[in-house]
Amino acid sequence: MNLTISGHHLEVTPAIRDYVQSKLERVRRHFDQVIDIAVILTVDNLTEKEKRQKAEINLRLPGKTINVNALSHDLYAAVDCLIDKLDRQVMKYKSQIQDHDHQAIKHLSEQELPAAAA
Repeated sequence: MNLTISGHHLEVTPAIRDYVQSKLERVRRHFDQVIDIAVILTVDNLTEKEKRQKAEINLRLPGKTINVNALSHDLYAAVDCLIDKLDRQVMKYKSQIQDHDHQAIKHLSEQELPAAAA
């Protein structure tokens, strides 16, 4: 798994890097088949002073790419919100993969068989 953390108009300090990596452990615990993670941390020059810090993540999984972003007044709060959103998306994807809403034809009785298979 490749992890890339970059900053736009912001220097990525070792403290921020460690914080992001520690938060991403929660996602890796739920789903370990992650191919690539790209985190972009940005300070925007917006007129709203409250929502200047932006965190964005692109997570590549087998068969899907998840893109999530979050805005906040504090960079650490933006990362927390981002990880919460990402965790919900990953759990949703994992449940879609694991849930099979159909039964195998060999386990169905003769009355339940579709007309095309009978």
